[in-house]
Amino acid sequence: MLAPKRKFRLETERMILRLPEHADYRGWSALRVASAGFLTPWEPTWAEDHLSRRAFTGRVQWAARMRTQGTGLPLFLFRRSDSQILGAITLDNIRRGPAQSGTVGYWIGQPFARNGYMREALRALVHHAFTELDLSRIEAACLPENAASRAVLEKSGFKYEGVAQSYLQINGRWRNHVLYSNLRGDRRGRTDVG
Repeated sequence: MLAPKRKFRLETERMILRLPEHADYRGWSALRVASAGFLTPWEPTWAEDHLSRRAFTGRVQWAARMRTQGTGLPLFLFRRSDSQILGAITLDNIRRGPAQSGTVGYWIGQPFARNGYMREALRALVHHAFTELDLSRIEAACLPENAASRAVLEKSGFKYEGVAQSYLQINGRWRNHVLYSNLRGDRRGRTDVG
């Protein structure tokens, strides 16, 4: 279970990753608006109120609830040098018991793409998931033609596993996705059987 009492943050060389807060609304919405054309081909269709303050308040509450319940860790990425929001990464669908796994998803604002930020965030989140959350497997999926996302995953230690047919609704259509996973090195293979 995650410790909900103290503020959560992960730090990397260039970034701070933390849960969204109400004060992040303006920066988040400005980045989403500025990056809309860049993001929408890869994301589910935005709800009509996607960029509203009310929807953002719901997002902040959802993130806090996920962390408290231990079912996920939705984080915003901020550049250390100037506190600029860069994007977001979420560890979601945390499953305990025999699975000990979770699913990761992410987005980066267009001005910050292809600068290694997401790879840095992904490595930090996976390390945290393996060492602090005791997970054994992190899964990710992206559209087959999303070469940038595939490269981020592959450079971050994820291995290609196959294709899931009609996996998610993206930009208004059911789309196939390529599946990747990252396995905790000390847990590969047979477990002790009593």
